[in-house]
This record gives sequence, C-alpha cells and structure tokens, in this order.
Amino acid sequence: MSSRPSPIPGFLLRLVIGIILIVVISLGIFTIVMQPPMSAIRHMAGFLSITALVSVLAGYGAYRSRWMERLPALRWSLLTGYALASLLTFLNVWITARLMFASQHDLLLATVLLLFASGIAMVLGYFLSSAVSERIHNLKHAAEAIQAGDLSIRLPVDGHDEVADLARTFNQMAEQLQQADARQRELDSLRRDLVAWAGHDLRTPLTGVRVLVEALADGMIEDPGTSQRYLEQARKQIDHLSSLIDDLFQISQLDAGGIPLNIEPASLSDLLSDTLENFTDLASRQGVHLSGNAAPGIDPVCMDVQRIGRVLNNLVSNALRHTPSGGHIFIQAEPDDDGIHVTVQDSGEGISPSDLPHIFDRFYRGEKSRNQSTGGSGLGLAIARGIVEAHGGRISAESVQNQGAKFCFILPRKD
Repeated sequence: MSSRPSPIPGFLLRLVIGIILIVVISLGIFTIVMQPPMSAIRHMAGFLSITALVSVLAGYGAYRSRWMERLPALRWSLLTGYALASLLTFLNVWITARLMFASQHDLLLATVLLLFASGIAMVLGYFLSSAVSERIHNLKHAAEAIQAGDLSIRLPVDGHDEVADLARTFNQMAEQLQQADARQRELDSLRRDLVAWAGHDLRTPLTGVRVLVEALADGMIEDPGTSQRYLEQARKQIDHLSSLIDDLFQISQLDAGGIPLNIEPASLSDLLSDTLENFTDLASRQGVHLSGNAAPGIDPVCMDVQRIGRVLNNLVSNALRHTPSGGHIFIQAEPDDDGIHVTVQDSGEGISPSDLPHIFDRFYRGEKSRNQSTGGSGLGLAIARGIVEAHGGRISAESVQNQGAKFCFILPRKD
C-alpha cells in the first residue's frame, strides 16, 4: 500500500516565512511611527518573536491534527480556521495591551472591542465560506447526477478561482462523457443493424446457391442447357456473396481506425477511362449511355489508385442501378481551388428528400425490402465516404426526385 508524500515541510516553510515577514513589517512600522529607544525596540522584537512562535506552533498543531478533515462540512472547517485566527489575534493584541496599558479600564475596553471584532470576523467568515461551500455542494450534486446516468448536467461557471476552474473542467468532462456515450450508442445500434442486415444479405445468396446445388446434386436437372444456366446463376450468387464479404471487410477496417492507404502520384484521367471501360458493356446491356471526361492538367493526383477506383466503381454501379433504360450517366473530373472535383451524375429517379441525409450511412437503403435486384448491401456509399475522408477529402450528394442525382467528391491537392 503506497503512502502519499507528506506536504508538511512545504506548508511549514510557507507558514514560517509568512509570519517572519509580518514580524519584520510590524517591527519596522513600530520603529518608524513610535521612534522608540533601542531598548524598546529590542523588547518589542522579543515580544513579537514569542507571539509569532506561538502562532506557528498553533497553526502547525492544527494542521497536524487534521481536524479540518474530520468536520462534516467545509464551511465548518473554514469557520474553525477563522476562530483559530481570531483567537490568536485576540491573544496577541490582548497580551500587548496588558503589558503596555496602565489603565485597567482601557484594558477592559480593548478586551470588549477585540471580542466584538473576533465575533464579527467569524460571522462574516461563515457567510463567505457558505458561498464557497455552496458551489462545491453544487459540484457534488452534479457528480452524483453523472453517476446516476444524467450526462447532460452542466455547472454554472462563476468567477476565476480554483472552484470555477474545477466547474469548467467538470463541464468539459461531462461533455466528453456525453459524446462518448452517444458514440457508444451509435456503435451499439450499428452493431445490431450489422447482425440483422448482414444476416439477411448473407442468407439470401447462400439460400439461392444451396437450392441450385441441391437441384443439380439430386439429378433433377437433366438438360445440359438448364444445368449450365443453374451453374451460371450459382456463380452470380457466389459473386454477390463475395462482394458483400468484401464490403464487410472494408467496413471493419474503417471501424478499426481507418483504411490503410498507399498514396502516390497517379493519373486520375487514366483511372476514369478504366472505370468507363469496365462499365461500358453493363451500361449498354441496360440501355444506359455512359460517358465522361477529365479536364486537361489535373494529373498527377496524389491518391491510392485502388481505393479511389473503388469509390468510382461504387458510385457508377449505384448510378446504374437507379438509371432506367434510355438514361445517361456522366463522369467528370476538373480542378479548382479546393482540389480535384470528381462528379458522377445520372438521370435516374433521384433520391427522395427523406433519404438524402442518410445515404452515406451504413446499411441504409431507401428501398426497404433489400431486394438484390434493386439495391446493394447498403455499404457502398459508406465505404466511398470512408475512403475519400481518409484521403483528406469530402463527398456529398444532391438530387431532385425524378430528375437524377449527382455525387461529388473532392481530393485535396498535395505536393
């Protein structure tokens, strides 16, 4: 069991220095004002030294006894301190008056006045200490509220003393606890959603593959063409399952502190061309016109080519899912003062105003049935946002329902 270091030596040093300073100042004032003979100065110096020593011993004894820690309230501790100071003041002045006053009447009058002044000092001290103890009492109630789970409580910060600093620090702590609690609740909600949604999306392709494989294994399909079509459907379901697992892996990397990036100067123009080439056949089969261009002079761009390619793939595939036959999708990259703007714009059904604020949330899909034919896993846009923000950029979306949607992400320029 470790013991805390004792603060008594430092306390005693401060007490002795303070009292010696008072003795010197008092003796100096006595000498200047009274102009006494040297014998009187020596007599006064001896008397002040004795009373100062008594004060040091009394203060040190009170501190060593730790009576302030035994009292039930801070105001009583402060009041007892005022009482001790008043008693020492009374004794010092009374003894001095006793030695110097010749008249018994004057001594009694001084005694009455000292008692009166001591009483006034204690009453005033109690009043002022009540104000301090009330602030500490409020802090105690606020701490109890935090313990009970009320993280919204805040303390008024009045003044610039240590209690005000303590209240300010308490409010900062409460704010951080509230933010941490909100993040924890959000993570718990996301974790529950992950179990529910991922379970649904994983079970659907697995069920499809099982049905197809069982049909083939039981010999129910004898036609070679039908068998080939079943195998092709099984392959598509496995591809979808693989894509979903890859999305979940990307999300787990984001939760673990960010996606590792391999940033290097590269050609964004070539990456856009590769994206257009990869989706041209699919767009043609859906009857969608896919095009794009990159402004001259945008290259090179410091980026992780694979990750930014993933962002473009997610945005274009999302646009293809929501653009009907006869529509068009346009990809554009151009520079400005903020960096490189990349835009993916489609002429699909657009995004409803109620869905627009949530489209980058994990597992969020405006189509609530989670049909694979009309939507993905609900992770693509969340992954795109995580990758762009890991590059120090930002991503946004705007849309007018039934007039298409436009997604834009910005990559900052880096030397």
